[in-house]
Amino acid sequence: MDKKAKLAWLHEKWLRDCACALRETAIQGVPGDGSAEAQVVFIGEAPGAKEDREGRPFVGSAGKFLDEMLADIKLKREDIYITNIVKYRPPNNRDPLPAEIVACAKWLEDEIKLIDPALIVFLGRHAMNHFFPAEKISVAHGKVIIAEKFEKIRRFLPLYHPAAALYNGSLREVLKTDFKKIPEILKTICTI
Repeated sequence: MDKKAKLAWLHEKWLRDCACALRETAIQGVPGDGSAEAQVVFIGEAPGAKEDREGRPFVGSAGKFLDEMLADIKLKREDIYITNIVKYRPPNNRDPLPAEIVACAKWLEDEIKLIDPALIVFLGRHAMNHFFPAEKISVAHGKVIIAEKFEKIRRFLPLYHPAAALYNGSLREVLKTDFKKIPEILKTICTI
């Protein structure tokens, strides 16, 4: 079985077996989407209303902004993989509760281990704090964090969430500047 087939199997398994309480209020689970061979995995917080309806991550206005930034660095959705720490929409787009994050954590771990990306990009503080609870997004954004996670040394890049940049104009340029670091970071990683 190739990686793409393994990823499809993994999502089928977790859509069936995930014990997250949000299943009760969400329309459907929203597994990660993109290339099983991706060098970059983007991790957001949780699906929103549009994602819940369509069953794909980052398809709303934040997703459109993400697509624009990907195009600026010559990448497409098909080149990357995008997922969330929680796979079901929290009611009224509230922050996911710790128990909900824990319930989806193994699913996220399985995605990362299977894809084995060179770089993991956090979209927002919730995604970053799941892995690095002591970090502050206002300090860590745009800086690579190197840490052992998922059985190997990995590189992480925290960024502001695209939705935050849409609602706060001052973050928009910061996010775009930080985002443009991705190709250089990848080039550095791939030559190590």
